[in-house]
Amino acid sequence: MLNSDDTGLDDALAAPERAPGHTTRFGGRELGPQVQSWKVERAYATDLPDAMRAVSGSASAQLEVQLGGAGGTPAPRLYSAWAPRATSDVVRPGQSAVHEAGLSGRTVPAFRGTVRSRSAASGSDTVTVQALDGAERLRGPAQLPRPYHGLLYGRPVATTMWCVDELLRQGGIHTCPPPRAPAVAASLDEPFTALYASLHGGFNATYGQPETLPDPSAYSWIRDGAPYEMALMPAAARLAVSWMPRSRFAVSGKVFQAEMYVNTALAKDSIVELKLVFDRSAGKYGYYTGVFDISTGQVKIGSGTVDGSGWLFIWTFSKLASLRGAWHLGFAVDTRAGGSSVMASVKPRLTAPDGEYLAGGPGTYVDASAGQPPSELHRVELTTDMAVECVQVTDRSWSDLDSYNGNEWDLKGRWRKGAVLDEADIPLYDVPQVSGSQWDALTEIARATMSTAEFDEQGVFRWHGPARFRTVPPRPDLTVTTRRSIAGLTVSEEIDACRNYCQQPYADWTGIKSVNGETVTDTVVRRIDPGAVVEVRYAIAEDENDIGPLQIDDDAAPITGHKVRFGSAATGGTSVKGSVTVSSLRDGPDYVVRFINHGTAAVWTVTKDGKPSVQIIPQVRSGQSKQRTFAWYNTTSQAYYGRQVYEAAASAWVQSRQAADTLSHAMLDAGRFPVPVLGEVEVLHDPRIQLGDVVRVVDVTGAALDTLAWVVGIRTTCQAGAAPQQTLTLRGTAYNGVPLDPGLTPDPPVDPVYGTQRTYAEITAGYPTLGDLTAAGFTYRTLLTPTGGTS
Repeated sequence: MLNSDDTGLDDALAAPERAPGHTTRFGGRELGPQVQSWKVERAYATDLPDAMRAVSGSASAQLEVQLGGAGGTPAPRLYSAWAPRATSDVVRPGQSAVHEAGLSGRTVPAFRGTVRSRSAASGSDTVTVQALDGAERLRGPAQLPRPYHGLLYGRPVATTMWCVDELLRQGGIHTCPPPRAPAVAASLDEPFTALYASLHGGFNATYGQPETLPDPSAYSWIRDGAPYEMALMPAAARLAVSWMPRSRFAVSGKVFQAEMYVNTALAKDSIVELKLVFDRSAGKYGYYTGVFDISTGQVKIGSGTVDGSGWLFIWTFSKLASLRGAWHLGFAVDTRAGGSSVMASVKPRLTAPDGEYLAGGPGTYVDASAGQPPSELHRVELTTDMAVECVQVTDRSWSDLDSYNGNEWDLKGRWRKGAVLDEADIPLYDVPQVSGSQWDALTEIARATMSTAEFDEQGVFRWHGPARFRTVPPRPDLTVTTRRSIAGLTVSEEIDACRNYCQQPYADWTGIKSVNGETVTDTVVRRIDPGAVVEVRYAIAEDENDIGPLQIDDDAAPITGHKVRFGSAATGGTSVKGSVTVSSLRDGPDYVVRFINHGTAAVWTVTKDGKPSVQIIPQVRSGQSKQRTFAWYNTTSQAYYGRQVYEAAASAWVQSRQAADTLSHAMLDAGRFPVPVLGEVEVLHDPRIQLGDVVRVVDVTGAALDTLAWVVGIRTTCQAGAAPQQTLTLRGTAYNGVPLDPGLTPDPPVDPVYGTQRTYAEITAGYPTLGDLTAAGFTYRTLLTPTGGTS
């Protein structure tokens, strides 16, 4: 139930006399006095039987308002599609719409969304405006990263919850701080995010790709205690995971930073480390790393050679050791000094759970072991003893180290949390392909996983998994009775709502691996001038998984596979390292490669012997998944109702026996006995009721019931000058016990006398003549009944 925090409203709802009220804003302008009527309707849309609808589907609320004119001017002249923009834009399609309803001048949110359509009736004083809730914000094309690493390692790479979170982010609805910058820079000096991994139920990344995955037994996805919404929680100390970036940016010439959010109160030990590994020439790798020790409050930022020497600076923050909770941790690296071996300046940045921004003074490396020769970002590694959320790496994040402030660091005023998720319990080894809009994809996932998706009255998106309706709250959100609240009530029970044999198909990817596809070799040597951006599109098959950016080859230690070599001359020249940023992304049927030359001389995509050097290695599946089925059933229900099967549609979103077990059991919980549906429950308007609430229904005049029920549909209408009418669709939280059939002896499904009637031969043997038969005085039925049988 929507919490009004308003005792005045509560008192008005309980009072014998009611004075309804509402406010309606379009484009931020109050038009409530011009409203002739309004209607708000929301319910779960699903392909399940009506009586099971509460356990699956998406809900999109709609507001319909009829507006009258103002100041003597009729509404069509003010608000129709051809009216002057000065007045009509207030209800144009796409405009904001907010509606609140209540009593005695006290209102609570009832709807928040955008205008979908308007219709002006000529010759009248009415314009009908229809608005849709936040689902309208999710009409962009749905596209999910589909890395090959889940199949490569035979480990989950994501969950359906991660996919939901990612689809929301594409529509601008966030559950944690968003990427600081786009994946592709608008210009040479613009910031861009090379890696963004929310860790909201998966290692898959919005920007970038997972490179190594831990065993599922080594971690869990938690919501309680997560800094914002969901976090990766290690089962033991030193959990390790790594990603390849979306862009392999060059190490020299700018400021970049790495960051994460952790809960230091949820820790198996005391260390969390974020390391950026850079690919040098001759098969060597350098690194910048930030190590945070919550036992001592020390922050160490190091620079050096992987498996070699290095140097580090140490800062001590007493609060890091003393105050447990959600911390924002990271470090910045300033490489503007340039040169053949960059001596960077580094600086830690932290925000404590109490909101205090902490930044250490910069340290500049002078020891040769800390120098970084020309190289490109190769990998980002996370090692953690504690809950972690929202890892990201941003290149060109700021012009310098000193002018950066706490508001910028914490993205204050840059985003607002707009969604609440649920447990991540449906693992994915291979991310399915999606199509249509983001809302279409969310609806598909909701139906496949027995989940619900909806925007509430405040515009917040809420996702509930298959366990939502399994546990009934200890007390109802509201009680409605026929003595006061209920004007009409219909209780129905149907055999179609009984599902006592529930089957869930699932795609089994066991034994299926990711293998190299057919190599794609460029046909053109491409020149990239200093400061130039060159973008090339290569065709990629629909059944091929996403691949990361090309690795940069060099002559000292040539590599094979997915790569590009930059030469100093069109004929080959010498290999060039640390000069060009290489990015990649999948855009529909294309694999898009982007080259940005940050150097002072032109380079060419050319092999040592003068041939095109871009070589792309697609990743394909070694086979197709096997379709299997898991089922739960209830023999007690079958004894009374017969075997009632429900087989969920086969879905690419269910990829393990464990997930199929969870979903089929949720189906059985919902349908093993037919739960009554209370339809068309007409009640006194209560603006606090929300979809998914539990209400207690007490009927002392008709059906004589006292039960709890889920709210699965709400329709509220109001005409100007009249009281709002509210109609609820309710689904019982439980069935009325197992049938007892007291004193009943149910008839069998087949008439017992069928097949036992006397044959013609038997009749003629007993009554040889028609006179004999007539004298016996039989009726037709007794004639056929055997001697001693029933009539």
